[in-house]
Amino acid sequence: MQKKATLLLTSAILLALSGCQSTATNSGTASSNTNRTGSVVTAAAVTADAKFTELAEQAWAYNQGQYLIARGADGRPGDRLNDISPEALQERYETRKGFYQQLAAMDASTLSADNQINRDMLMYALRNQISQYEFNMHLMPLTNETGPHNTIARLPQQVRFNGADDFNRYLQLLNDVPAWLAQQTAYMREGLERGIAQPQVVLQTFPAGVLAYVTVDPAESIFYRPIHQAQRWLTDEQFRDLEIEAQTIIATQVNPALQDFHDFLANEYVPNTRTDIAATDLPNGHAFYANRVKHYTTLDLSAEEIHEIGLAEVARIRAEMQEVIDEVGFNGSFAEFIHFLRTDPQFYVETGEELLKEAAYIAKRADHVLPRLFRHLPRTPYGVVPVPAEIAPNYTQGRYSSASRDDEAGEYWVNTYAVETRPLYELEALTLHEGVPGHHLQIALAQEMENVPDYRRSTYISAFGEGWGLYAEYLGLETGFYQDPYSNFGRLTYEMWRAARLVVDTGMHALGWSRDEAVEFLGSNTALSLHNVNTEIDRYISWPGQALSYKLGELTIKRLRAEAEAALGNDFDLREFHDEVLKNGSVPLATLEQQIRDYIQGKLAQ
Repeated sequence: MQKKATLLLTSAILLALSGCQSTATNSGTASSNTNRTGSVVTAAAVTADAKFTELAEQAWAYNQGQYLIARGADGRPGDRLNDISPEALQERYETRKGFYQQLAAMDASTLSADNQINRDMLMYALRNQISQYEFNMHLMPLTNETGPHNTIARLPQQVRFNGADDFNRYLQLLNDVPAWLAQQTAYMREGLERGIAQPQVVLQTFPAGVLAYVTVDPAESIFYRPIHQAQRWLTDEQFRDLEIEAQTIIATQVNPALQDFHDFLANEYVPNTRTDIAATDLPNGHAFYANRVKHYTTLDLSAEEIHEIGLAEVARIRAEMQEVIDEVGFNGSFAEFIHFLRTDPQFYVETGEELLKEAAYIAKRADHVLPRLFRHLPRTPYGVVPVPAEIAPNYTQGRYSSASRDDEAGEYWVNTYAVETRPLYELEALTLHEGVPGHHLQIALAQEMENVPDYRRSTYISAFGEGWGLYAEYLGLETGFYQDPYSNFGRLTYEMWRAARLVVDTGMHALGWSRDEAVEFLGSNTALSLHNVNTEIDRYISWPGQALSYKLGELTIKRLRAEAEAALGNDFDLREFHDEVLKNGSVPLATLEQQIRDYIQGKLAQ
């Protein structure tokens, strides 16, 4: 790790000096050159960049060692799960706080343009980790969709298997699962005592999801899947021994630990969780919700301001929806049209395979139009796969899962559970959002950026990423999608869904709305199935603030595009604009605004 830090530090200095002519003198005057924005870079600035890079690399290396699998002195993942004891969490908090304070004390104006973005993104991630600890979010480590059991279920994907030693290391990690889950249980029990827990209403079916990972036959367990590939490195005798040991650990360690976690949820946690739903009802709840709003939107907006923006957007979109109803000649009220969409068999398929095929076809159509929208496309491909069965019942309609290694593809997840609730008229918008030109394109391009630190590739800022995803749905309108008026209504219902989130999230968490009021508002203004309406409302209750990022991010991108079009006139190039938006990865919205305005000024100067 030290060698890597030295190389990155040297690279940063060379990058700051690249393409520049030195004008050093012997009189003690600072040397100067020009950075990529045309401003003067002094020797002092190079020193500031070097200090920043060294500190940033230290902070990133530390953070990388604190996730699920502990890392050794060489920085490589080891054979133990990370310590999550109270003492360990306290130590991480203090260390991250120290890094954050040092970064905050730096004068950003002395850094290169790239390092100003690097600093913004690193501080964003650290600030969130610090806030999570300060608001005791480790005492409530779950939403209505996911929890500690889902984290552990990703363990097989966290280990890269290249030989026999890796399988032995994996078995040791499995041995750590009972203690790790027991510590999570202890935190959740403490959360109950202190009033820091998820609302009971969103957790009624949650415990059943844990049992999906418990199999009678250990060889059918999700934790056993990596063992199947071990034979390529082992003799037959070694492979048989590995099979026996792996199945024994799963049967005697992992499965009982998951069963215990299920029993805790079903018998102790869910029956005793809180009956209110607002984040502001938690201890220090008003500050907590304000913190989550700021984190997910990166904007300085109050809950009341966001609520009003949402109501205005709902009114605008509702008028456009009525135009589609008039276009198809439907004779009835808005509510009757929604009922027609939710119940008419023509809008639904009968099997999950049919739904996946429809999504895959739309995805390939979307691939076909990408050169019209972008000059630069990612190398990484993506596939269309079902949402894992063990989480599908409480899961949203679709999601993107990015590749975590260079030997993997991205995945567009489609929820095939209860296909009678997954209407085809929404599938175009969903596919454009989760696949391309939405999440896959944006995230894959970020992961493939060159000459930037690792944290620039991996940081995901919801307001940027989800704002881009919603903007990608709009791009479908400009590229010939939504030819069927019902699909266009599906696009509008998705946009309405995101606008309504501004209303119901702030309504429930800050303005006293009940769950029933939120369900009624979302259900009466969109064509989402009632199953989806209920799962979405539970998502917003258990994940306060996150749902605000979509619409506010999209509005920001659209506003910046309008500014660029107005300023550049005939010189506006949509492909160039999109590349400018995406070229720096996922950034806070204020950072995006600055880079787009710099781009506009640069074009005008030409």
